[in-house]
Order: sequence, then C-alpha cells, then structure tokens
Amino acid sequence: MNTTPILTQDSVSTRTIFNPATGEPVGEAPVHTVADLQHSIDVAVAAQPGWATLGHEARSAALLKAADAVEARAEELAQLLSREQGKPLNGPNARFEVGACAAWLRAAAGTPLEAETLVDDGETRAELHYRPIGVVGAIGPWNWPMMITVWQVAPALRMGNAVVVKPSEYTPLSVLALVETINEALPEGLLTVVSGGRDVGEALASHPSIGKIMFTGSTATGKAIIKSSADTVKRLTLELGGNDAGIVLPDADPKAIAEGLFWGAFINTGQTCAALKRLYVHDDIYDAVCEELTNVAKAMPMGNGLDENNVLGPLQNKAQYEIVANLVEAAKASGARVLLGGNPDTDQPGYFYPTTLVADVDNDNPLVAEEQFGPALPIIRYSTIDEAIQKANALDVGLGASVWSSDPATARNVAARIQAGTVWINKHGAVDPRIPFGGAKQSGYGLEFGVEGLKHLGVPQVING
Repeated sequence: MNTTPILTQDSVSTRTIFNPATGEPVGEAPVHTVADLQHSIDVAVAAQPGWATLGHEARSAALLKAADAVEARAEELAQLLSREQGKPLNGPNARFEVGACAAWLRAAAGTPLEAETLVDDGETRAELHYRPIGVVGAIGPWNWPMMITVWQVAPALRMGNAVVVKPSEYTPLSVLALVETINEALPEGLLTVVSGGRDVGEALASHPSIGKIMFTGSTATGKAIIKSSADTVKRLTLELGGNDAGIVLPDADPKAIAEGLFWGAFINTGQTCAALKRLYVHDDIYDAVCEELTNVAKAMPMGNGLDENNVLGPLQNKAQYEIVANLVEAAKASGARVLLGGNPDTDQPGYFYPTTLVADVDNDNPLVAEEQFGPALPIIRYSTIDEAIQKANALDVGLGASVWSSDPATARNVAARIQAGTVWINKHGAVDPRIPFGGAKQSGYGLEFGVEGLKHLGVPQVING
C-alpha cells in the first residue's frame, strides 16, 4: 500500500504556513508546479484501471481501512487542523471535522448502488449501470479542508476513479496529512495532492485527462472552472456560495430555538457555505429572538483553537477578516443596531473578529445582500410570510435555507416555497452522508452524498438487450 506522497522531489520549493490565531509558523508546504500536476495525473491515469477492476466490494473495503487509519491519527490530524485553519479543537470544529472524515469514508463504502432494471417486458431488457469516469480533479476550500476533501475523494474512489486533489493555498498541510493517512489503505498513485497556486488549479480544470472536476468555493471561481472545463466537456459538481436565509415564523419559541440559530449561523465561526447568513424574524417575536440569541452568543468563548475551552476561533485569513469587518462597518454606518460585537480588538494577534449580531438592518444592506462568511449575522424584520419568502428568494444564490416554527406542517409548507437546494426545519446546515446535498441558482449544480452522490461520480451506461 502507498504510504508516501507521489511528489517528493527535492527540488520542490516550499512556503511557510502561519497559524491565523497567533501568527506563528505551522510548517512548510510544498509549492508544486504545473509540471508536478502533469506527473500526478500521469500516475493517476496509470493506476486507475486496476482500481476500477477490483469492483465495489474491494474498493469499499479499502475505504473502511482508510477510515480506520484516520481514526488512529485523529488527534494528530485535529491538532494540525486547528493550528492551520484556526478552528478550535472542541465544539463542532477540528475534532468534529476529523470524525466526519472517517464517517464519510464509511458512508461512501457502505452505500449500495445496484444496477437498475429500466425495462423488462419479455421483449426488451434495459439496465442502467454506472461506470468509472477515470481521473477526477478535486479542488477544495480552506474552511473545512479535510472534511470537504473527503466529501470529494471518498465517493470518487468508491466508484472506481483515481483522484488528484488541489487544496486551498491557505490550508495545504491539513489536506496533505489527511491524504497521506488515507493512502495507507490505497494502491500507489491512485490519490495524490498537488499543492500549488492558481495556475495549477487552472491547469487541472482544463486538462484533457481529467474527466470530472469537483469544486467547493466561491461562485466567481466556479464560473472560471466552468469556462476552463468547456473545451474538454468535463463533468462538474460545483458547491458554490450560499448566503443562506433562515425564516423564523411567529409561532416559534425564541428561547427554544436560540441555540440552534446560533450554531446554524456561527458554526466554524461563520465560515461555512451552508451556514445561516440572513435571519428573517416576524415582528411579533423579533425582540425576543434578538434577546435570546444575544444571550446564547455572549456565552460562547472565542480564542486560540488549541485552548480546550474555546468553541469559536479566528477568521482563517486576513482577506476574509477584512470582508467581514467592512460589511459590519457598512451596516453600522447605515444606522443598523449592533446587539453584540462589531468592535474588534486590533491590538491582539490573529484574525479574530468578535461574534456580532446586527438588528434593524435593511434587506438591501451589503451585510445582508453579500455573503459575509464570518461571525456576523444580520437580523431582519418581516410582517408577513409572503414578505419573508420574497426576501429570502431575492438573491441569485440558493444553497440552503431554514424555517423555524413550533408547527412542522406549517414550516414544511413555507420550506416548499424557498428556492434552495436544501431547506432544514428547526435546524440549519445539518448535512448527512445519506442525504443528497447540492445548490440551486448560482450556488452550483450536481449532488453530493448518498446514492445520488455516487451516481454523480460515475458515467451512466445503459445496456439494452
């Protein structure tokens, strides 16, 4: 089995990765080139046919061994993730993310995918099968670098593909360590990481030997990948920006939903594509929801992720910190009411932005209309359900949404009118490896997870006769 990276040339240059909580160095990451990418693709092309011929049972067994390997190194991986990405060890953060890697590997291994008989009427018999694509390119983000890499890699491998991973330049060390661990259970060359810059990502998206690109990140980058992939007609799964809306109905219990609202918005310090980023609350309970949510938020400690007491961390990078800070300042300048936060301590090290709740903000304010991707939540009043739905659907994105109510039937009726790939009831952002996940509108296309996620990493083939 392969336990060392394919790309080990001494000539590969490196760059220092810094802890976003302290500014201290975490380690040296390789800076691979387009030539390194070509080498990785070559070995993937060579390794893939043998992997495909093993069949689902043998491939699933390897993924289960990979899950065991991740669990054996779980604490080591979580510590590295916390230092590089910034997220705390505890809460729904670093240890949670590593645990999710093992869980998704097992789910990909254990999800059945049988051939489907389409017609069998005595004269015609047609079956639908899913064959390997070949080599899949996986381009990941910096917010959940390990977990989302597994979301891409595990089903691709299960379906008989080889995978070339291009991690975010902000969090390459976590992905390199994760892939090294998974490779303990895989044949050599089947899964590699190319830790390069934008030129490497562009070359991966346009390479003729790559049959599919899986990408999680911004809508702007997703559009660039679509253009780069066009000449080779690649299959694509794109999970792009969200700016998810949540609607609190007038019958909701503010105290009962406050903690769920908080974690829906502030999981991973708000740095989650499918986090709650716009909260619409009915006039009747607006003040009560603001009060209860503020009480919960005040109690959540933020700080260095290696401190076992913290559950919120820094923004991962300076650019994201500045986006959040500028959006909050724009809201304050417009006359919006800051319930909590909005006053970062610029003297402390790290990219810490305080947990921030902003009330009485207009729906067209930039903090509402643009995805903040950080620990700042705008809370918008509404008077009628029609008004709330119109505001929730007004943007050109639709990854997720949520409805909060004491009456599940009423909540489901409202959910059916929201333009989003997933609408949760009395929770937000709760993904499950058994349940398909994907976006609507400019939040991308393609599905991940479950049987549908496996199908999206295969080529459908009908055998007729």
